[in-house]
Amino acid sequence: MCRWSAGQNTAPWTLYSACMDRKNQNGFTLYELLITMLIVGVVLTFGVPNMLAFNQNGRMTSTANDMHAAFHLARSESGRAKTNITICASANAMDADSNCGGTWDQGYIVFVDNNGDIDRSGATETVLRAHDTIAEGVSLAVADDATYFSYSSTGLGRPNVGGNTAISQVVMCDERGNVTAAGGSSAARLFVVTPLGRATIIRDEALIANALTTMSKSCP
Repeated sequence: MCRWSAGQNTAPWTLYSACMDRKNQNGFTLYELLITMLIVGVVLTFGVPNMLAFNQNGRMTSTANDMHAAFHLARSESGRAKTNITICASANAMDADSNCGGTWDQGYIVFVDNNGDIDRSGATETVLRAHDTIAEGVSLAVADDATYFSYSSTGLGRPNVGGNTAISQVVMCDERGNVTAAGGSSAARLFVVTPLGRATIIRDEALIANALTTMSKSCP
């Protein structure tokens, strides 16, 4: 402890200076501050783009998987219940009186299609699953602008019901388009449904490009 008394030969201001020199000095030096700023800059440079890509990939995966799950449900339920099951685009998918109409990006429903007319006929045709508007930032390119796919009681597809073309291919993409993403696969997705009703998700860049050419569409 630094304490001055009248009997000391040392001047009080000299003792005060010595005590101040012995006190701990807190805070950052300029060098430490510059290093910290450099580290933060590096983290932001590499971290922010990676986080953006991570979120984009998550939305793309969710969109593709949700549609695949809906088709899988429709196919399995048609065979189990021995009845027609239809999945269609719906602009009011989340409403109690939802029906077919609109585009796939607005939403879609899976329902028991008792009369097989690929349109929901009120509450007597039960909705098995409803999907709201797809994730923001995701675009869809649909072959022939088809709006439905229907399964018969055997679990097989019912192509071109009433002269209406059934959905066969959907390209899903975001602002990145059909480009190579991390892991070597495309950032886009190609959703394919065979006439028999089997649904598959493809991430091959060349196949997606070919599908878009065949559709005469672009994405986004």
